[in-house]
Amino acid sequence: MISNNPHQIPLSVGLRDDATFENFLTYQNLQAKQLLENISGGLTEQDNQYVYLWGISGSGCSHLLQAACNRIEEQGGQGFYLPLDGLMAYGPEVLDGLEGMALVCLDHIQAVAGDPAWEQALFHLYNRLRDNGRILVVAGNQPPRQLDIKLEDLSSRLSWGLVFQIKGLDDDAKMEALRLRARGRGIELTDEVLLFILHRSPRNMGQLFAILDRLDQASLTAKRKVTIPFIKHTLGW
Repeated sequence: MISNNPHQIPLSVGLRDDATFENFLTYQNLQAKQLLENISGGLTEQDNQYVYLWGISGSGCSHLLQAACNRIEEQGGQGFYLPLDGLMAYGPEVLDGLEGMALVCLDHIQAVAGDPAWEQALFHLYNRLRDNGRILVVAGNQPPRQLDIKLEDLSSRLSWGLVFQIKGLDDDAKMEALRLRARGRGIELTDEVLLFILHRSPRNMGQLFAILDRLDQASLTAKRKVTIPFIKHTLGW
């Protein structure tokens, strides 16, 4: 797992071990998932070395980017995941040298849109990766042309290649995603428990998974099953 950039800038960026293609509920996003799975696993040649994903918060873009990095590292390659919304303080120098990576995944690109220094750095990184035959995957909360990018050359390049909207899950699919994530941790959640969680919590998948993390830790500490009374006690619902 790669947690520091090639120039040793101290970044606390890591990949979630549970961010895999296997536990990503495909829903309406099969084509995007299969493409990233194939190119990060070396299963197919990819003429378009650049892919752009966009979707609302919690739709699954970050999961897919991290899954791609996890997969390429499993294959012995080097993947690099950078959530740009958490790296503004480090400056665009964090992008230096990334053209040596087989796969670079840049998340939350909207965070640096409109910043001249970051836009120039992204533009040059894009070109270096393309020239070196590397794969770049970018994710944002809007289609590339709707980002507040001021540098026209960068704006046009972000529209090249394949663009996918990652669509959020409906309630039934959210329940299945929670069940799948919980099962991976050895927790079996009944439909009654899943409905209880869903009806009393935010519908954003990131927040739902954070709730599951709390329940998992609490159940391990208390050595108790995750039941409705346990959830009420743990979360104060």
